[in-house]
Formats: sequence, structure tokens, C-alpha cells
Amino acid sequence: MSEVTNTTQNSFYFILTGIPGFEASHIWISIPFCCLYTISIVGNITVLTVIRIEPALHQPMYQFLSMLALTDLGLTLTTLPTVMQILWYDIRKISFEACFTQFFFLHGFSFMESSVLLAMSFDCYVAICRPLHYATILTRQVVCRTGLAIICRCVLAVLPSLFLLKRLPFCRSHLLSHSYCLHQDMIRLVCGDIRFNSWYGFALVLLIIVMDPLLIVLSYTLILKSILGTATRTERFRALNNCLSHILALLVLYVPMVGLSMTHRFAKHASPLVHVIIANIYLLAPPVMNPIIYSVKTKQIRQGIFRLLFQRKVH
Repeated sequence: MSEVTNTTQNSFYFILTGIPGFEASHIWISIPFCCLYTISIVGNITVLTVIRIEPALHQPMYQFLSMLALTDLGLTLTTLPTVMQILWYDIRKISFEACFTQFFFLHGFSFMESSVLLAMSFDCYVAICRPLHYATILTRQVVCRTGLAIICRCVLAVLPSLFLLKRLPFCRSHLLSHSYCLHQDMIRLVCGDIRFNSWYGFALVLLIIVMDPLLIVLSYTLILKSILGTATRTERFRALNNCLSHILALLVLYVPMVGLSMTHRFAKHASPLVHVIIANIYLLAPPVMNPIIYSVKTKQIRQGIFRLLFQRKVH
């Protein structure tokens, strides 16, 4: 097997995988995928449009929601080209540079999703536990700085992984096990010493995939403590109902994320179909479900969508 280094990478390519065992049915499988991508794109653009045109929604909570919608839109558009070209045209080759570009955006938006949900949990905490100081704590400037910090955090987290992987020689099979370029998939094809990459990946897991949920749990612990200590039964229900959309969004992200991690760690010899299904759920569930969750559970978003769709038609 030939070794590929930085001097020969221009002629190197990876081969992506569709749905293992169902290659003959790819054209039919493309229908649900196409529907899910359409729901994600239309849903997130609708949420962004409503937040932009409704003055009442120019508040920190909805500004964080617009960040989440932008992240979901980016995640969708990152995987859509390679997934659909495999299902529609059976184009499985992807160049070295294109694969690393997708790798950067795919993992960047995944980490961004977790970071935005962490920021939204802080917003819930301030709204419930410090309501009188909400406007002074979460100013427009603070929200903008939080968004910038999230972008910097995710870029600085992914770039070292990209450069550490790119410097290594690829000398094994070109075949990847997914329809997109994942770090844990690409590193299997490396024939050099990957110990430093593994340690960096472990540190990244601790700093983002473990720390973010722990901080979110801490914020909700403080919220519950505040609610149970001072609020009436009706106020408790109202406060928890206000956070329900965020809790559902957390479950939609972290349950598939844990499932994917457990599969890669403990089910390496499971059917390739299992890995592909879980990875697709992990990458498609949040962008598809988040706009639905917030449209159904958030009254202001629901009313904004109604005005956007029906009142403009009247005029």
C-alpha cells in the first residue's frame, strides 16, 4: 500500500461509503434524506427570518436561538453535498483537501452546537434565578461577545486536530466508513504515530463533550434549587415549561452523541450499518428537530411564523 505524505496529497483521495448493504436502493433511500435536509433548511431559515423581522424577538434568548439555527444550518449544508451525491449519482470519491475542509466544518459546527446550548442554559439560569438583573447581565454587547467567543472556541478546538492529522502519512485503504469525513474515521487510515492525536482528542472530549454537559447540569441544578426554594407550584410549572424547549434540544444532541461515542468505543466490530445509522442520527437529528421543537413549544416563535405565512398573504 503506497504512503501518502504532504508532497503527494494532491493526487490522493478518499472513498466515502453510502448505506452498506443497500447500495442498489440508494435512489429510494435518498427520498427520506432529501425530506430531512429540506425540513432542516426550511425550518432553520424560517426561525432565523422570524427572529429577524419580529422586533419583540430581539432579546438574548432569541438571539441565542438564532445562533443555534445558524449552527444547524451550517451542519446541514456541510454534510448535504457528499451524502446526496452518493445517494443520487454514486459519486464516492472526495479529494484530500475537500475531505479536510468538510472535516473542519463538520466538527466545528458540532462543537458549536454544544457551545450554543451551554450559552442558552446560562440564559435560562439568569432569566429564572436573577430575573431583575437579566437586562443588565445579558446586554446586546455580552450576547455578541458570547457568540464571538463560541466561534473562536470551536475554531481553536478543531484547527489543531486538522493540522495534527494532515501532517501524518496515509498509507492504508482509501475507504471511509461514512458519507462524510469524520476525524475518528480518517485517523484509522493513518500509518504513522497517532499517540499525540489521541491525547489531544481525549483532551478535546474532556473540554467540550464532557465539560459542556456538566456545566449545563450545574445550571439546571441551580435553577431547580431556586424554583423549589421560592416559587409557588404554578410558577414552578411556568419556569420549567419555559426551559422545556432547551431541555429537549439538549436531549436531541447529547443522546445520539453518547450513542455514537459508545458505538465507536465498545462496538467496533458491530455491523457497519449500525455505525452509519447512528452517525446519521447524530448529524441529522439536531438540525431537523430543533426548529420543530422551538416552533411548537415557543409561543412567540409560533406566532411569528403564523404572521410570516398568513398575514403577508393578506397584504
